[in-house]
Amino acid sequence: MSEENTLDQVHPSIRPMLETLGFVRYVELDESARRAVVEFEVRPDHCHSGNVAQGGFVTGWIDNAMATASMIGADGRVAMSLDVKVSFFRAANPGRVIAEGWVEHGGGRTVFAEGLLRTPEGVVIAKGTSTIALLAPRKA
Repeated sequence: MSEENTLDQVHPSIRPMLETLGFVRYVELDESARRAVVEFEVRPDHCHSGNVAQGGFVTGWIDNAMATASMIGADGRVAMSLDVKVSFFRAANPGRVIAEGWVEHGGGRTVFAEGLLRTPEGVVIAKGTSTIALLAPRKA
């Protein structure tokens, strides 16, 4: 994917959420594999003591990648996480991180996804799983 897969490319309704998360770009969106790779910037305002990213952001980055992967090829349906479990292996610190998400098994309405957060060098920070419902978008 090109550098053009930035915040300008996403739906305006989700831009504020992605800005809060420190979205940088979509590195990869693979429809055949139902896989998403997303780059985020860990900012100081994501951190608590010792420049360690708060676990809710770590969970959010992984959840975003898993939800994005689940919506690839989902005919416009949106993802709603029914549960998310994250195991933390090491601290995420300010700088770039890569969230990867993929569909492990997908039926019609329910998807089982897995994901991870890693450094750009490939060091795994955390891993996660999620059960996701794919729903028709709400009418405004």
